Amino acid sequence: MINLIKVLKEQKPILHNLMQFYIYEFSKYIPGITIEANGSYKPFDLDPFWESANLHPFFIMFENEYIGFALIESEKDGNPNTVKEFFIIQKYNGKGFGKCAAVLLFQMFPGSWKVTQIAKNYPAQAFWRSVISDFTNGDFTEYYDENRRSVQTFVV
Repeated sequence: MINLIKVLKEQKPILHNLMQFYIYEFSKYIPGITIEANGSYKPFDLDPFWESANLHPFFIMFENEYIGFALIESEKDGNPNTVKEFFIIQKYNGKGFGKCAAVLLFQMFPGSWKVTQIAKNYPAQAFWRSVISDFTNGDFTEYYDENRRSVQTFVV
């Protein structure tokens, strides 16, 4: 059973730890990502996720294990819900856990959605295209933006 658990501010170090795996995975697509002098990747600035009402950090849990996270920006000022970052650890890839978590997020935040993947991350593009197509019964739009990122838009 997959659960989404809102990340509390005092759990930020756990989220930072999980994000190290995410950044490691991303480093194969973005050569500019390098390891810092302390042996870890530069951490994301997560403080806005506890300062802004439309930013939502979640742990993705399988039973009692952290298996990933999602950072969501909910609709605001006419902008759609967006997946800022989404990650499932490799051990659980291909088992349907990411799809389950994504569907839970879509249901949690009804309205317009925009999901973007970087140009070279073909596995992420295939994942989101499949999940969104299944979730919307094919009722979504896909295009490439000016940075060659794949973008899917749809309404829940």
